[in-house]
Amino acid sequence: MELPVTNSPSSEAKPSMGSMLRNRFIQAILSAGVFMQIGIWVRNFAVLLFVVEMTDGDALAVSLVSVAEFAPIFVFSFIGGAFADRWKPKRTMVICDLLSAISIFVIMLTLLYGSWQAIFFATFVSAILSQFSQPSSMKLFKLHVPGEQMQAGMALFQTMMAVFMILGPILGTFVFEQLNIHWSMGIVCAMFLISAAVLTLLPPDRDEEKIDKGTSIWTEMKMGLDYVLHRKALVALGGSFLAAGLGIGVIHTLAVFLITEQLGLPKGNLQWLFAANGAAMLVGGGLSMVFSNKVAPQTLVLWGMLVTGIGVSIMGFSEMFWLTLAMEAMIGLFMPALQIGINTLILNKTEESFVGRVNGILTPMFMGAMVVTMSVSGFLKDSLSLSWTYQCSAAMFLIGIVFLLPIYRIKDPVPVAVEAQ
Repeated sequence: MELPVTNSPSSEAKPSMGSMLRNRFIQAILSAGVFMQIGIWVRNFAVLLFVVEMTDGDALAVSLVSVAEFAPIFVFSFIGGAFADRWKPKRTMVICDLLSAISIFVIMLTLLYGSWQAIFFATFVSAILSQFSQPSSMKLFKLHVPGEQMQAGMALFQTMMAVFMILGPILGTFVFEQLNIHWSMGIVCAMFLISAAVLTLLPPDRDEEKIDKGTSIWTEMKMGLDYVLHRKALVALGGSFLAAGLGIGVIHTLAVFLITEQLGLPKGNLQWLFAANGAAMLVGGGLSMVFSNKVAPQTLVLWGMLVTGIGVSIMGFSEMFWLTLAMEAMIGLFMPALQIGINTLILNKTEESFVGRVNGILTPMFMGAMVVTMSVSGFLKDSLSLSWTYQCSAAMFLIGIVFLLPIYRIKDPVPVAVEAQ
């Protein structure tokens, strides 16, 4: 059956930003994304601040908020990706948003009449549902965005995410402090419902009869693993993912020590590093949209990892605040290119029937590597010094580039329908 919009990369015409924004799918997915991001950021910060308030800043309780947010990535990412390949993507996303809204509504009732600890459940359930929804959105990109618009569409989506990286914490904190946890959860519930309503404007799911009807979900998960292992481009990309996760995890919690120990400044100056990174990400997202059709996705990833590695290395030795700030901004400037290139490569190197499972394998690989090095970063800092810990992180990004280089000469054929044979 023909798809409603072809994504053939053979088109000669270079799409303008106006033609891309007229794409019905991009309009709907970006609009729904705005409401979903508002809901997610208000939820995350309302829950965090509420737990701090109820426990007088108990460290264990606060850490459980992060566990509720990140644990589902490890447990449900691959499973969610497998089901995303099995189910109709538009319907999956709408149902996930509706279930998230229902879970938030139940928590509102629990807060009114029961125990406040149930607030953890809201974050946990929404995080689980996002592991089914996110790979479905990647599938829809593959189905409904022409190949020559895909990278620009990813750039636009990534720019929106960068905006919320800056505004999200401000918005979430403002809503909780001005209203209360009950109104905050009410706003979250409304945002998920609006997102679901907007997603109904997407082109309808195609009616596709799966020939392998007797295949179990576990068999399809095994097929997904085999698919990744037998495609050289995805193995190379997985190696880069693993190295990048290890590199980011090493320094994820150490930025405050750059300020207090290496630069000898009050820890409050850490906010300027975050501000410089966020502002640069906005600029980088805009530049990525402008140049997205002129640069190969693997080149975007390569430059993103190279600049990040150089920036991290210089920050590790810098004893000048302006230089550290400049490197943080430089990393932020190239971070959208890195993320856009990775997502585009996944879509370009994966056929539509495997997008969910490939995404479900690579995402926890990155997160798992990051958690591993986050858990030992303090030990590395005490054993090696802060500067050399940063050099270890920079080395991981250079190793990631080594894994990436073979993609330039890999020409993996994309079979028409592996599962239907």
